[in-house]
Amino acid sequence: MNYPNGKKQSFRGSGKRLEEPAFGNRGMTLEEDINETNEHYLVMNRAVIHKKPTPVQIVKVDYPKRSAATIKEAYFKQASTTDYNGIYKGKYIDFEAKETKSKTSFPLSNLHEHQVKHMKQVYEHGGISFLIVRFSMLDETFLFPSMKLFSYWESQYKGGRKSLPYSDIKEAGHLIPFKYQAKVDYLDVLDQLYF
Repeated sequence: MNYPNGKKQSFRGSGKRLEEPAFGNRGMTLEEDINETNEHYLVMNRAVIHKKPTPVQIVKVDYPKRSAATIKEAYFKQASTTDYNGIYKGKYIDFEAKETKSKTSFPLSNLHEHQVKHMKQVYEHGGISFLIVRFSMLDETFLFPSMKLFSYWESQYKGGRKSLPYSDIKEAGHLIPFKYQAKVDYLDVLDQLYF
């Protein structure tokens, strides 16, 4: 095997087997994994999907030196919508990404009313909207279509559960396998669902 520094390494006769990569604790957050996946999609010219910047109004800045400005006070301009949006195969894509440490459910309190309303508007206008949920303790990540989310969301205001049970997400959602370059390869799931 050749390494970038030009040195060669041989594994013949060492008696050691190459170990499988450990997926249990990758040390990455869901957002970092999705950002790397989106970068891979962009480099491969597969899709153009980006994290939306949070709209912030800067109020006070301290300039101790010209090269070292420090923001001292800022406010959110408005409630942001979802985390990510872009285009894939001519379709508008919009989704929210959340992690939970729970092994049994995803709390609906992790979402905001305006985010669900935005996903519903995207869906009603023919776009593809969904939720990506990572159960970090189980090391499983699911794509959960927004059209399936809406009934759970409305039900919580009528005395229903205030969470999405893991079993329902597993049944109605779609497991996103971990891959080396596309760590959260949600486009493969979208291909199966929509294309």
